[in-house]
Amino acid sequence: MNNNSLLLLAGTVLSTVMVCGAAMLLYRQCFREEAFAARVATARGAVEPGRPAGENISPVRLIATLGLAIVRSGLLSERTLNDLRQTLIASGFRAENALGLFIGGKLLLAAALAALAFFALPTSIAPMMRNLLVGGAGVAGLLVPDYLARNLRKAYCKKLERGVPDALDLMVVCAQAGLSMQPTIARVAEEIRPAHAEVAKELALTASEMQVMVDSRTALLRLGERTGLESLHRLTATLAQSIQYGTPLSDAMRALAAEMRQEMLTAFEERAARLPVFLTMPMVLFILPCVMMVVGGPAVIQLFRVMSH
Repeated sequence: MNNNSLLLLAGTVLSTVMVCGAAMLLYRQCFREEAFAARVATARGAVEPGRPAGENISPVRLIATLGLAIVRSGLLSERTLNDLRQTLIASGFRAENALGLFIGGKLLLAAALAALAFFALPTSIAPMMRNLLVGGAGVAGLLVPDYLARNLRKAYCKKLERGVPDALDLMVVCAQAGLSMQPTIARVAEEIRPAHAEVAKELALTASEMQVMVDSRTALLRLGERTGLESLHRLTATLAQSIQYGTPLSDAMRALAAEMRQEMLTAFEERAARLPVFLTMPMVLFILPCVMMVVGGPAVIQLFRVMSH
């Protein structure tokens, strides 16, 4: 093991120890605050005595604290943090410690992959190549969670898009039955849950926000901002305009539902039109050789028989 490898290992270990130490200090501070809050709550009779909050240290909480330490350190810009929050929210991860868990998990994965590559690679590799592979493993540990989060966001948004037209149809039925906006959204969230759980989750959250917010339009617009879907932006804008100007809700939602279904049908037709292009290569590689063997095989066999005689 040469000096460069030793320096790389020492730097990795030192940085990991420093980050973990900062996370432990932050966790200790949070633990003290929670213990103080638990003692106050016990004195007021809000919780049972002898069971202070935060007495159990879980790995998930330590990872979240590590990520929170990175967030508070200022190493990441506010724009980057906002993009990460938006991606996690649009992927369906809306826990309070979701951002801390994500960043802490990235750091631990990068350190684990770098250490695994450092000890798993054979010593016969050139030092420069070994260092590049170890650094590449660490970079992969930082990039893979972002890739997975983007894929989860795309999958979550696709499920939402498939369920929005059905939710609109149910809203039309509820509006024609005489329900107001908030009961309509809550009812649709309850009824559509078996078929489209993601849409039900978003609508239930919107209904809850409408109950606590003074302006219902703000809660509706937040639905489109959380997901970033154009269809939900249009839906919430239509509902907000109906509330603001008093236009008939059922007519607006019926027209919007018909428009969204037409867009889905157009998208399906476009995908069907691209299908022959995608089938060209498999047909050339797998189907045509089989056809040629079936058609020309007997003639080749007969030719071999004639030549053998």
